[in-house]
Amino acid sequence: MPSLDHQTWLRCAVPHPAPRQRLICFPHVGGSAAFFRGWGSHLTHAEVFGVCYPGRAERIGEPPPTDLRQLAQEIAAAVEPLSERPLVLFGHSMGSVVAFETARVLEARGISPAHLIVSGSRDMSGRDASRLEQGVDLSELDAETAIRQLVALGGTDPEIAADPLFAELVLPYVLSDFRMLKAYQLAPEPVVHCPVTAVVGDRDPEPELRPWSRLTAAGFRQEVVPGDHFYLAANPPYALLRDITWR
Repeated sequence: MPSLDHQTWLRCAVPHPAPRQRLICFPHVGGSAAFFRGWGSHLTHAEVFGVCYPGRAERIGEPPPTDLRQLAQEIAAAVEPLSERPLVLFGHSMGSVVAFETARVLEARGISPAHLIVSGSRDMSGRDASRLEQGVDLSELDAETAIRQLVALGGTDPEIAADPLFAELVLPYVLSDFRMLKAYQLAPEPVVHCPVTAVVGDRDPEPELRPWSRLTAAGFRQEVVPGDHFYLAANPPYALLRDITWR
């Protein structure tokens, strides 16, 4: 039976009795496991789990996370009981770095993921340094401006964002996630020993920029797909995931 931690941290909408692999999905800023609820019906060879961050959805009564590495430690502990099957980690936007740090923790525990997929992100080159420093920082914006920026990035419905309940209930943990991400500093070591694939929309105005190709000892590739930062809302990358998870 899954542990309480497992049930607290992970949601599986379509249980699989004998999966070829398990796909662990890490949501974006303000996101929840529900974002990935339908994926298991399309990836029938894999068992798909969405990660439940504290402070939202079923865990709305808990404080939101403030330390990204500590968050990764707790997620890794919940994922570890699932590691009798190969693990593929998929993280979107903020979830890409949470997935990466979780992969580091798992490897330190002797569990090597089969693949890490960082979505809404691309490899950072030298010319990206100034852009990284000038990127939008929603954590310091007033509520009205932050909501406008979230809508501009895509993935937040303008009608929902205009509802006063959004500012009251949702925006606080969205901004908390941005503050956690701002406080996070990516260390160059240790690298992971699983392949890394970055997936970025061709019209993404604000992709996560990270030196992915230098953070793995097992190979890197980058895939550009049609869409903006939330390309996967309209067109989840099922074909790419099947290609990776069937290897």
